[in-house]
Amino acid sequence: MKRRLVTGALATVAALVFTSVAWAHAEISPTVVLSKHLQEFGLLVPTEKANLTTTSVELTVPSGFAIDSFVPAPGWKRMVQTKGSGDQAIVQKVTWSGGNVPTGEDSAFHFLASPNSSKTYDFNVRQTYSDGSIVDWSGPESSDTPAPTIEAKSSLGGSSSILGIVALAVAGVALLVAIVGVVAGSGKRALA
Repeated sequence: MKRRLVTGALATVAALVFTSVAWAHAEISPTVVLSKHLQEFGLLVPTEKANLTTTSVELTVPSGFAIDSFVPAPGWKRMVQTKGSGDQAIVQKVTWSGGNVPTGEDSAFHFLASPNSSKTYDFNVRQTYSDGSIVDWSGPESSDTPAPTIEAKSSLGGSSSILGIVALAVAGVALLVAIVGVVAGSGKRALA
């Protein structure tokens, strides 16, 4: 009985780990934000091709999403394409090049920005590998290469969403404690 529980628990953990790896894709976080508020965003792009590195990442900014400034990304050169000039300049495209991110790791870039409206913003990301191959993260959510998206809302209120997050966190901790308890308790006493 204990052996089945341990095997089942380990299979569940393995499935969760391998599922998260298999579903890796370019993403921008946070995914739900306040519109018309300046906040920090992170762009993560996974290097998934074996024995290659990510050498360039290009982000096309959707209309109405205003990038204010960038956080330096060590090892990368940044080129920004804008429309207009001075205080009126609007960032349309950003290219980070010169990186060398190996298989299994993510390229990470951070910037301060503000979505101007309450709506869903779709970003296009073009990733270039060391062999010159390109992955365009611009497809629908159901594709192998979905475009990163964020949803900007006029308010994030509602205690039910906070309670939902707390409930998920507690459930995750409970699962971990249960697995540790089963593994640690195996072989210490016989079941009656």
